[in-house]
Amino acid sequence: MKRILLVTSEFPPQPGGIGNHALHVADALGNEGYKVTVVADQRSQDGHVEAEFDKTLPFSVSRIKKQALRPLMYINRVVEVFRLLVSADYVLASGKFALWNVAFCNIFRKRFSLAVVHGTEVNLPAALPKLLVEQALRQFDKVVAVSTYTKQFIRHLGLEVRVVPNGIACASWKNIKSEAVTLSGEPKLITVGRISERKGQQEVLKLVPELLKHFPEIHYHCVGIDAEAEQLKRLAKDLGVSNHFTCHGVLEQNKLKSGLAQSDIFIMLSKPGQKGDVEGFGIAILEANALGVPAIGAYGSGVEEAISRGQSGGLINIGDYQALKGLIDDILKNKESYRNGAEQWAKAHDWSCIVKQYTALLP
Repeated sequence: MKRILLVTSEFPPQPGGIGNHALHVADALGNEGYKVTVVADQRSQDGHVEAEFDKTLPFSVSRIKKQALRPLMYINRVVEVFRLLVSADYVLASGKFALWNVAFCNIFRKRFSLAVVHGTEVNLPAALPKLLVEQALRQFDKVVAVSTYTKQFIRHLGLEVRVVPNGIACASWKNIKSEAVTLSGEPKLITVGRISERKGQQEVLKLVPELLKHFPEIHYHCVGIDAEAEQLKRLAKDLGVSNHFTCHGVLEQNKLKSGLAQSDIFIMLSKPGQKGDVEGFGIAILEANALGVPAIGAYGSGVEEAISRGQSGGLINIGDYQALKGLIDDILKNKESYRNGAEQWAKAHDWSCIVKQYTALLP
């Protein structure tokens, strides 16, 4: 049995798209017959929540203990990866710190290495971190980008980069125990993700006043980490649409599924953030699709590749009210067609299919 070491900058149960990706890559590779070990940070204070979560997994996880002195964690990461490379046939790195770590360790203990880039880590505004990421990528045998959009940020390096889209565990999104949450509105629009410039919640909200003229009962729901929720609520108040907007914060998984399943349209008008953070793909879109919910996204990010136009949803330019109104109309008039199309699009991205593209890259 071939052994794979997967080093990641994020990992559940704490939130984060890179962590979600790493979890499913590890699980899918295990299902393909590889013995997988994951190296990830402990992000809670005492590590209890991670320890309990790790017990439920079919592969082993080595956690780097949280330290008050961050440099000590950096050293411990390198030491642990270097130790585990002894018994690994392959090593995968996902996320900025993981790329640096594996590239460094590979100088002294070479293994076949594969880098996965998501977006923000290859679009850093600061020159030195960006240079370090680029130099790290040159040390890998293979580089995977989660979208063509992400690939463009490293095209100048002249590396051979394979695009492998994000996947989804479709079966896990079909199991909804009950309607654990009730959403209002007709139609119901929803965005799932941290409230941020990158996710584009404010861009949706800006269009609600115009949408109300055509859809008087419309309601926009936001689910996710809401550290910037007050800014969004102030914007809703200024626009006079507070009664048509709800910020739910983070919902536990069954409530999230319930809320998504009740929604008419998932919407993500993503755009690059001021700190260089970008939406490399948009896994939350596929999660909505798995529940039969079509999506509307914006041109100019990896979201474009998460939506099959006319099948699982559609795309607009940010701020284009007429295009958005037209798409909403089309989706509502052809609900069954879009529902079926969304489900089929999600199935095509099931991890049982996507993982084959990873294993094909391994010698």
